Amino acid sequence: MSDVTAYIGLGSNLVDPAAQVRAGLTALQHLPQTEIKACSSLYASAPVGLTNQPDFVNAACRVRTQLPARALMQALLDIEKQHGRVRGAAKGGPRTLDLDLLLYGDLVLNDPDLTLPHPRLHERAFVLYPLCELDARLVIPGRGRATDLLAACAGQQVERLERC
Repeated sequence: MSDVTAYIGLGSNLVDPAAQVRAGLTALQHLPQTEIKACSSLYASAPVGLTNQPDFVNAACRVRTQLPARALMQALLDIEKQHGRVRGAAKGGPRTLDLDLLLYGDLVLNDPDLTLPHPRLHERAFVLYPLCELDARLVIPGRGRATDLLAACAGQQVERLERC
């Protein structure tokens, strides 16, 4: 299998969120057949949906991988679990570490267990800011240029913190 460029979103709002995101990046460095090529800055944002919880710290990274999309997603779920993430709790609720497979090459997939591109990526500034930092010319399959999508999210407050 040839290398694929994928983008992974990282987030946390519990137990020192910036440290949790950095720990997630460290764990990603140990994925088989996968190499981190670039990481965005950390970004702070208010929660979406369930608003009665702490603010989030988010980032994104670009990787080159030979893992199939489902295997990569399973590896992300395994890392989350190792870092105390409990899935099945309130959707959008607090979490120690959230790892989302945002893009996997130009693959468009709509299966019950994996949707690519990530189904809400195009409407969330806390995802689009880090992606645009990584690649200002990035095109989201089926949605358009990430910078154009970010402009449509202008009302969402996101604050750039520091480099990962």
